[in-house]
Amino acid sequence: MTERKPPGVSFESFVDKQIREAAERGEFRKLPGFGRPLADDSAPYDELWWIKRKLHREGASVLPPALALRKEAEDAREAVDRAVSEAQVRRILGEINTKIAEALRRPPAGPPLNLTPFDVEATLAEWRAARAARAARAARKTDGRA
Repeated sequence: MTERKPPGVSFESFVDKQIREAAERGEFRKLPGFGRPLADDSAPYDELWWIKRKLHREGASVLPPALALRKEAEDAREAVDRAVSEAQVRRILGEINTKIAEALRRPPAGPPLNLTPFDVEATLAEWRAARAARAARAARKTDGRA
């Protein structure tokens, strides 16, 4: 594509010819993303789209560390609700409690943490009760007593 536009040929026809010839040679098949659908273009234009995409790709957080840990504690609570075994509940709570304890030892920058480690045994008792209630509801539904 280093060829220069000849004089007397319109720019549009010159470009169209080069695109057509490249397509015939199959050069567009080598492009990354070939065969995948285009991104949704119905969203309003955002000037910072490329920055947001890079931050997402790099896993960068836009929350201060204290708020990010609070969010992680909320996510851990939801993960406990979906857990299928006591071992899984203990693992989830152990991981978040370790992070909370570290943050309490060395408070992160930003707003106050306002978190305490989860009481593993109390949370397990709640998890068992919720699981028993779900099982009882499921049993009533199968008996036709909904």
